[in-house]
Amino acid sequence: MQGLFKHASVSLLALTLLMPAAAEAQTKTVPESQMQMQLSFAPLVKQTSGAVVNVYAEKTIQRQSPFAGDPFFEQFFGQQMPNRSEKQSSLGSGVIVEANGTVVTNNHVVEGADDIKVALSDGREFPCKVILRDDRVDLAVLKIDGKADFPALPIGNSDGVEVGDLVLAIGNPFGVGQTVTSGIVSALARNQVVKNEFGFFIQTDASINPGNSGGALMNMKGELIGINTAIFSRGGGSNGIGFAIPANLVKVFLASADAGVKSFERPYIGASFDPVTSEVADALGLDKARGALIAKVSADSPAAKAGLKAGEVITAVDGVSVEHPDALLYRLTTAGLGRSVNLSVMENGREQQITLALARAPETQPRDQRTIGGHTPFTGAVVENLSPRVADELRMPLDSTGVVISDVEGGSPASRLGFEPKDIIVSINGAEVKSSRDLQEIADSDPSLWRVEIERDGQRIRQFFR
Repeated sequence: MQGLFKHASVSLLALTLLMPAAAEAQTKTVPESQMQMQLSFAPLVKQTSGAVVNVYAEKTIQRQSPFAGDPFFEQFFGQQMPNRSEKQSSLGSGVIVEANGTVVTNNHVVEGADDIKVALSDGREFPCKVILRDDRVDLAVLKIDGKADFPALPIGNSDGVEVGDLVLAIGNPFGVGQTVTSGIVSALARNQVVKNEFGFFIQTDASINPGNSGGALMNMKGELIGINTAIFSRGGGSNGIGFAIPANLVKVFLASADAGVKSFERPYIGASFDPVTSEVADALGLDKARGALIAKVSADSPAAKAGLKAGEVITAVDGVSVEHPDALLYRLTTAGLGRSVNLSVMENGREQQITLALARAPETQPRDQRTIGGHTPFTGAVVENLSPRVADELRMPLDSTGVVISDVEGGSPASRLGFEPKDIIVSINGAEVKSSRDLQEIADSDPSLWRVEIERDGQRIRQFFR
């Protein structure tokens, strides 16, 4: 063993705990002796595990009677099998990141919950409330309802993480209690892992199982470098491929929660992007298939004002390489609103530097929200004018235009006829609907026939109502 590592001269534990971050990449080494192979993570676990909590979320769901809607069976069996409500519980993990009891976890752990509690490793339990959550980045910030001084885990710099770094994963897999697993960072900047808009993950072979969601992925300095969020497995258990949301995104999300905002906003660019295939790379004179190909630029958007054009490829943000469009979104999001970034852009085999301002999605026209009343097919629908801001709130493409249904009252005529949030009302009786006011005026005129055209998920749907 010593012969294999005769060139190493510094212990792994000393390197990870004592060396400054700036020198970390240059001084990493492999174990040099059998003694070093027997070193323990126990001191580090004792120092940090108290900041990792169990998250218990409970929500009430309504179970409909199987005879609902059938007059005959409702008459004879409805009272025996009425509609009923029942409690549904879920279990996950979370990380205390501030001594005042601020906890970061996954959104999917607490989504829809009516009651949330956290349990500390010392057995104490506290109720808590959701401060901010976002399904696109799958993060949620909770606040413990208690005045104790809680143990907190410092947040590290996930950009300093390298493939091969040792990591610990702490959580509550399968509800068996707090569990610590070890492994290495297997890969960085992974995308297409889960079905949401966020695609930039740290991959690790540290065992992550159901219940670990929201738990800590930690480096050897006792810093949070990721929030465990997903596993890659057909059977639901760990196969050595787990994924964590990088800590630098957690920092930005936490800052938004501390600022008291109602929703997490990402920078509005006003452009859409495609991956760079090998064919595109050859056509554009790139040495390899990497970057984000600009597919479309909206007029008067930050991208247009910066001079970005369709067909160009963004290869780096502030000098950090961008491998795919998801990586570009991650870099812009973690840079933060109100800042400007420097983009490396390739066009015709030449690289240029472009400065892009990062701003909120604008409300280019007043939303003019209206709830349609009266006796119309749209009665009970809440409609408003689309803008990049409204589209962002509704999780729609930011270049969407027109009048959109933002909400539908349950049991209303609009709901019974099948209208849904995010439906764009294109025209009524052949007349284009350009604003929510137009729709209100048509509804007030009470036409006898309604020939309605809507757009749903990019598909045009035409319906007739009387």
